[in-house]
Amino acid sequence: MAQQNFRTRARSSYGGAKPRRTGGNGRFRADDRAGSRDHQRQATAPEHAPRASKPRHRKHRPDRGDYRPQRPDRTTQRPTAHGHRPSTPGIDAIALGKAGDNLTSSGTFESFALPAPLLRALHAQGIHAPFPIQAATLPDAIAGRDVLGRAQTGSGKTLAFGLALLARLHGGKAVPGRPRALVLVPTRELAMQVADALTPLAKATGLWVRTVVGGMSFDRQAQVLRRGVDLVIATPGRLADHVRQGTCALSQTAMVAVDEADRMADMGFLPQVREILDLTPASGQRLLFSATLDGAVGTLVGDYLTDPVEHSVAPVTASVGTMDHHVFQVAHTDKQAVAAAIGARPGRTILFVRTKHHADRVARQMRNVGVPAAALHGGKTQGQRNRVLAEFKDGRCSALVATDVAARGIHVDDVSLVVHVDPPNDAKDYLHRAGRTARAGAAGTVVTLMTPEQKHTVRRIAQQAGVRPA
Repeated sequence: MAQQNFRTRARSSYGGAKPRRTGGNGRFRADDRAGSRDHQRQATAPEHAPRASKPRHRKHRPDRGDYRPQRPDRTTQRPTAHGHRPSTPGIDAIALGKAGDNLTSSGTFESFALPAPLLRALHAQGIHAPFPIQAATLPDAIAGRDVLGRAQTGSGKTLAFGLALLARLHGGKAVPGRPRALVLVPTRELAMQVADALTPLAKATGLWVRTVVGGMSFDRQAQVLRRGVDLVIATPGRLADHVRQGTCALSQTAMVAVDEADRMADMGFLPQVREILDLTPASGQRLLFSATLDGAVGTLVGDYLTDPVEHSVAPVTASVGTMDHHVFQVAHTDKQAVAAAIGARPGRTILFVRTKHHADRVARQMRNVGVPAAALHGGKTQGQRNRVLAEFKDGRCSALVATDVAARGIHVDDVSLVVHVDPPNDAKDYLHRAGRTARAGAAGTVVTLMTPEQKHTVRRIAQQAGVRPA
């Protein structure tokens, strides 16, 4: 077995589950009245996004008819660098970070005059100081400014926008069928993890947080929305379904955060994101977080954010931590056995394969040699995927064998090893996979298994990903 060792800093990024088509031209009417419907459509199929079209600047958009409200001039309604929106009762500045984490923190909560219930909830979780991206973006976000946050995986950006929204919502009251704030994410798994992080904090402040994602009961989501929700965490496809069915209206959604905007673009969700933003108040606040802010994401920013303030805690090409990269050449017949042997090491491990059948085979072989392993792929129901992720998080399962699409929603700290059982298709996928490790400033190891026939392809991908021999 030949071995090549690599050591580098690799940019970390991740994405999400298979997108969903919305049917027709992928749009929904602006006439999104909330209320009871006797015949609601049950939507349980996996989410698909329409094929991404070339972004258009709002100034040159053609007339789109009655299904979309006209966006008024926002220049006199949005804050500028020298002004801000009227303050909301109970809103105070927030910063967040966990004691003992490896990322450098800045300041303390006491310096931001955080509302007492939220401050107590943070301290109860052992959270005492902000991460850099949180300390940088929260003052502007709390003041009502539009914010661009550029940060890598594990930097704390989820709570950066989440805490800002909770602070601005504090003291208000939920309205039936009309969420007050919205978080858009590309995948179901990411939506659930964002909700897991924010729900305890929201409860402490008397706020309701709910997820609206595909693969779950449409009717139950509709019932929850009718009762009133302060903050909705949603995937674009399922939220569009609720708007079309009249179970959710966005006319009072004054705050919107778009997370993983670069992955939204990669998955073809930006047209739906635009439709959703067009249905929210034109004077509303926009928070956008992404690993990159160029291309289609840059166009989205230009169209929907007014005088945004940009914060970046690290260069886009930097990694959240140092990764050790290794390449092992093995015979095709030995791949699964080698993968099982590597996965038997202590600690959390994610192994990537290309197909769901291969994921099942590798996981089964690992279990046969005594390794607690589970497969995660699109062939499993949402409930099964949730159980697998829960077992991986709490340690009952130490090795997760996943396909690329299913793994894009995995955001678990303390994953110390990533194994490419099947080499990735390109450098971008390599970095997405590698981004499962080296989170929150920790170290990580990435191993690629290749057959002799894959040698040149793997070498090219490694070079394009910035992985070079030490």
